[in-house]
Amino acid sequence: MNTSVSVFLLCAELVGSLGLFLFGMKYMSEALQRLAGSGLRGILERFTSNRFKAIVTGTFVTAAVQSSSATTVMVVSFVNAGLLSLSNAIGVVMGSNIGTTLTAWIIAFLGIKYGIPAVPIVGLGFILMMIKSQKVKNTGEFLLGFGLLFLGLNLLQSTVEGLDLGHNAGFVGFFENIITPGSTRIGMGYILLFVLIGTILTMIVQASSAMLALSMLLCTQGAIPVEIAFEVVVAMVLGQNIGTTITANIAAVVGNVPARQAARAHLLFNVIGMLWVLVLFHPIAHATAILTEKWFGANPYVNLAVIPVALSLFHTFFNLCNTLLLVGFIPQIEKMTEFLVKKKPVDKDEIFKLEYIVGGFTATAEIAVESADKEVRHFAERMVRMFNFIEPLLNMKHDDKEYQPLLERIQHYEQISDSMEIEIANYLTKVSSEGLSQETNQRITGLLCIVDNLESIGDQNFQMAKLIEHKREGNLELTPEMKQNLTKMFSLVRNALAIMEQNLAKPYRTVEINDALNAENEINNFRDALRTKHLDDINNNVYSYQLGIIYSGMYALLEKVGDHIINISEAVVQVKYTSDQDII
Repeated sequence: MNTSVSVFLLCAELVGSLGLFLFGMKYMSEALQRLAGSGLRGILERFTSNRFKAIVTGTFVTAAVQSSSATTVMVVSFVNAGLLSLSNAIGVVMGSNIGTTLTAWIIAFLGIKYGIPAVPIVGLGFILMMIKSQKVKNTGEFLLGFGLLFLGLNLLQSTVEGLDLGHNAGFVGFFENIITPGSTRIGMGYILLFVLIGTILTMIVQASSAMLALSMLLCTQGAIPVEIAFEVVVAMVLGQNIGTTITANIAAVVGNVPARQAARAHLLFNVIGMLWVLVLFHPIAHATAILTEKWFGANPYVNLAVIPVALSLFHTFFNLCNTLLLVGFIPQIEKMTEFLVKKKPVDKDEIFKLEYIVGGFTATAEIAVESADKEVRHFAERMVRMFNFIEPLLNMKHDDKEYQPLLERIQHYEQISDSMEIEIANYLTKVSSEGLSQETNQRITGLLCIVDNLESIGDQNFQMAKLIEHKREGNLELTPEMKQNLTKMFSLVRNALAIMEQNLAKPYRTVEINDALNAENEINNFRDALRTKHLDDINNNVYSYQLGIIYSGMYALLEKVGDHIINISEAVVQVKYTSDQDII
């Protein structure tokens, strides 16, 4: 076979085996998150009240889901949703770096040192996926991902062997040139080069575990000269710790300011750790080698086979020490992130931007629903604020200079309401395409109903503004009795809106609907009384037909707002009762 074709095929195999490894890791991690479900969310909410609890929680969660990227994306989502403070989020990130070291040990022992029968595990996982029980199915998905991960690792190992880099003149020559004569050390310039290589490769692949596995395999296959192999991969691991922060930073691009600050904190933490290790690079590498020889019977500077274990030991040592050194400086790291990502002094409600939903990256459906729930509450706050513009607009004089700017704000809010409905509904629809629990499905259905009604409240508000504009263009003036009646109607609707906001803010299982129903009945009864009186006044020519259209249109639209308000409370309660099996 032509040499160039052979090299191309081997490179294609390398990419494919890496892809299989990454797919297995992602599939396994997502299955573990589904198995943990809301329990994972509860852990992150309950056990992050201080920095030390946050570190332990981050370690545990990352070790459980086998993905520091998944944990940090979750952290960004939680900060974005207001579930985690920035300070505690930094603690979780520190813990996630410790938790991810378990992956290195699994790869070193199960994947490289002893090997694992990947194909039978894939087969068992597939069989379990055929069972109807969701928990068993999730377990099957975990085993399938676990098996595919090691199948990819096995293919990666054979591909690296096929590349035969240890006999490639160019590859070997490069490493021979960086060896200092009579020394096993590599210079700082080359250390920085391999840090950069590790960073770039991990940023491209977006998985430090894959790069860690590849680094281990390059060493064990003799592709890198034995006397420098360990230091080369240690430098690359430092780079991988920087590259892995890219996932959370991408997730935070469309997040709010605290979410972006949390992502920058992850980057800062790893960069600071890398810098102090670079200063002590050779002593730390040699100390790791001594411990490896003492505990595992071989020196990584002499025996290539023990490098995966030594690298796992370094990885654990680095992340533990970095956390212990920096845990006391979390307030300073927080200030640095606040300096790097500043809040803009603008009215956030005047700009369309989702506050709590992070686009592009979601952790689990249950966690995503929490973010959507927060976003829905924010949507409701905006619609209440929009409603509160209507009465002042109605009472303004025809020549009031504030009239036109306020009308334009109402028009702007109507556009925001349309955009928010579309974005939140699209997000919830995307989430609902995943494997969900029955209760989570019901919550999503309720949230979609709420979003639809909130947008309708925005529409009714805008229609009232248009009616007020018609009144102004027609130079019409409401009678004192009309103003008094509409003032009362506005008050009743405001009360209903306040109850709606309270119901949205409560845990959905605790919501009762009696107050909302009473508020709706008051609105309907007063509307009925106004309509009866209005028909009598029109028949008796108390005011003009044109003015009557404006007046009746206003109280009718206010009553429609009340209808949408009660629909929202009913949607919350419907989720509650349906999940409790009291309503079918």
